[in-house]
Amino acid sequence: MKSFDEFNKMVDSAEKKQIAIDFDGVIHDSKLGFHDGTVYGEVIPGAEEALKTISKTYNIVIYTCKARTDRPLINSKTGPELIWEWLEKNNLESYVKEIVSEKPLAAFYIDDKAIEFTEWDKTLRRLFV
Repeated sequence: MKSFDEFNKMVDSAEKKQIAIDFDGVIHDSKLGFHDGTVYGEVIPGAEEALKTISKTYNIVIYTCKARTDRPLINSKTGPELIWEWLEKNNLESYVKEIVSEKPLAAFYIDDKAIEFTEWDKTLRRLFV
């Protein structure tokens, strides 16, 4: 079992070295939503160059609900297997370190549905105005 100090060092190191990027809507266009469960879409314009640039400084971890372990198999493949296959088909796999189902430790998060938090009044205005 890790000590508190060891855990803190691990968290600090991971947060400095990683950027977490949502898959659908940021890298993969997913225009049809879940559709048939496959990873069918196109690469979002600019994603390849962005991943290439980011990967020179950070480890890229893709997070997506498609990687959930309770997700059904599609064509006998898990969500991560389907995503790796799509990344390879689009020559993006070399930029990605890992695919996970939950937000990992990271210096930054890139997500198409995010609302940047600075204070609650501004956040509520973004949600309801």
